[in-house]
Amino acid sequence: MRKKTIKHKALPDPRFGDEHVTRFVNNLMFEGKKNKAFDIFYTAIDHVSEKTGEDGLEVWRKAVTNVTPQVEVRSRRVGGANFQIPTPVRDDRKRSLAVKWIISYSRKRNERGMAYKLANEIMAAAREEGAAFKKKEETHRMAEANKAFSHFRF
Repeated sequence: MRKKTIKHKALPDPRFGDEHVTRFVNNLMFEGKKNKAFDIFYTAIDHVSEKTGEDGLEVWRKAVTNVTPQVEVRSRRVGGANFQIPTPVRDDRKRSLAVKWIISYSRKRNERGMAYKLANEIMAAAREEGAAFKKKEETHRMAEANKAFSHFRF
């Protein structure tokens, strides 16, 4: 029998007291440089609030919500053929995918400095634009196109 994995709670971040911010920063971090990652995140949030005139943390939450996928396609082999089967996404995976997409597409932007790249990707995602939001739309489109194979779900 398999042992159940233990979900570890992230400590709340020092500025906002939110554990989702800490999980975001943990994904943003390279080579254990957590202070640098927090600095990048806080600079990005300050830049977002300066540009939009709204609370930066609320804009970030809205961006993560907008990028969060509801369904995804998973490959399943049935009778010698591979099918892309649409499946609903678990809650913890939804948030994880949204965070990873925002960070990865902000890294690919052509601006100067990671904080500004992240800030611009957050603002774009909050407006339902940008590469991370397009990734979510593409995922939903793939699931819709393969809806006929949903009876293969396990």
